[in-house]
Amino acid sequence: MRSSSQFFRTASPEALFVISGICQYTGAVIAVNLFDELNPATVAVFRVLLGAFPILLISMRDQRAWTRDDLKAAAVFGLATAAMNLCFYLGIDRLPLGKSVVMEFIGPIAVAAYFTRTRRNTVALVLAASGVAILSGVELGGDPLGVLFILMASAFWAAYIVLGRRVAGLDRGLSGLGVGLLIGGLAIMPFGFGELGTVITTPRLLWLCFLVGLLSSSIGYAIDQVVLRRIPMRRFALLLALLPVTAMVVGLIALDQTPSIADLAGAALVISGVVLQERDELPSPMPEEIPG
Repeated sequence: MRSSSQFFRTASPEALFVISGICQYTGAVIAVNLFDELNPATVAVFRVLLGAFPILLISMRDQRAWTRDDLKAAAVFGLATAAMNLCFYLGIDRLPLGKSVVMEFIGPIAVAAYFTRTRRNTVALVLAASGVAILSGVELGGDPLGVLFILMASAFWAAYIVLGRRVAGLDRGLSGLGVGLLIGGLAIMPFGFGELGTVITTPRLLWLCFLVGLLSSSIGYAIDQVVLRRIPMRRFALLLALLPVTAMVVGLIALDQTPSIADLAGAALVISGVVLQERDELPSPMPEEIPG
């Protein structure tokens, strides 16, 4: 346990994002396959709720009393995270995953752009955003409701970054994440209520939903919290561009999906942007100024 904790404190943010991306995209593959049997909203509910329990279990040692401000920060973060997941799953049920990824990435781009102050970081942001667009295969049109869901998910993703930094700044380990996910999962439960009983009484579905929550929420969001404590939000938002690159590699290894020349060019742009950006870190425990 101590060695793994040391790894997450000392590994480069880029390496941690690759691990997070592998977990999140593996969870996404399981989730999309579950859409054949369950409503996407139901899968979203279980992703958030079942993702909360492992986090709460490993953070039980935090016995400090919760202040009203701490609880409010965790709750608002959890609500934004749950809404992001719900909207994204409803969107990818109607739109191709590639188009959904590029539209949802508008949120992180906006956060990165807001905090970008130097020419070097501006060029890095443009390179990374262009790479994501190429990887995702930008195309307009499609199901209007699906587009609306993805744009809503994009806005909630931006909120997830900003509010996640506040929760990371509480200095409570992962307990803020666990409490936030629990509150958020309970808040969106009515959207997937109709099939909750089906999942609970079907061990196979419950196990698959647990895997989605563990991989995409417990591991993915826990890594985000670790990284958010170490680097500015601008750098964090830009590093999110590594996720579609990781997805391409996972597809090549696990699904024998050979990337096209355009895919390789997009990946090269993303990696160039990540390498070019200033690799600044936050001097702990100095909090970063957040708007609002």
